[in-house]
Amino acid sequence: MTRKLEGKIALITGSGRGIGRAIALKLASEGARIVVNDLDAEPAEEVVQAIRAAGGEALACVGSVTAPDFAERFIGTAVNAYQGLDIIVNNAGYTWDNVIQKMTDEQWYAMLDCHLTAPFRILRAAQPVLRGLVKAETEAGQRVVRKVINTSSVAGLFGNAGQANYATAKAGIVGMTQTLAKEWGRMNVTVNCVAYGLIKTRLTGSTADQATASIEGREIKVGVNPDLMAAMERGIPLGRGGTPDEAAGAVYMFCIPESDYVSGQTLMCSGGLTGI
Repeated sequence: MTRKLEGKIALITGSGRGIGRAIALKLASEGARIVVNDLDAEPAEEVVQAIRAAGGEALACVGSVTAPDFAERFIGTAVNAYQGLDIIVNNAGYTWDNVIQKMTDEQWYAMLDCHLTAPFRILRAAQPVLRGLVKAETEAGQRVVRKVINTSSVAGLFGNAGQANYATAKAGIVGMTQTLAKEWGRMNVTVNCVAYGLIKTRLTGSTADQATASIEGREIKVGVNPDLMAAMERGIPLGRGGTPDEAAGAVYMFCIPESDYVSGQTLMCSGGLTGI
């Protein structure tokens, strides 16, 4: 049986770990060739090797999505290696929380740079490539539907105390999604967004572990207070946080041909949670 994404070329930011890793493995299992990205080479290469071991095709583009030259390098990696571009998933992200009176400019701009400016730059860099592909296909009498999936959060839809920076950036990506859906429809590109609720990854582990993540040269505390986590899960209609594989499923739905006439939409992947 033909796999749904056979031969497609998919670029996924932040795909060395967590949700991004699950997305990369899911799309690869359906036949997509993957450009894996992570801040660090080791997790990126691990995902590449996992995909290859399963019979798929993948390569890594290591580096920070906030670097000024990243967008062109990321798009160029796909074009140079695979001569095309079909799916872009803007997934990379993290949180750096504080109440607004204690939030620094550095915290504010770090979230906007990662969650909003980086996707903007990637999509800006992709546009000339997509335009060229569509022109050639039109001249050949072909029509190919391509996909962009951006990542938001329930915090971006409803706000969340202590996350003015993150919630603002995640609200902004919804606006970008709706705008690009209007601009890129003529190129047969659907642009959609997945807004996640509580998904269990290394960033949402227990604060009792006192874990940190090294991001952009900063040691960022990660995790959620266990009591708060329990309360959050009780508020989810399905009674639990989601898994990375379940999170990947929401992105996958926007990638397959069955969603070719769906664009400009934000899908909540939150276990039934409809507010915070």
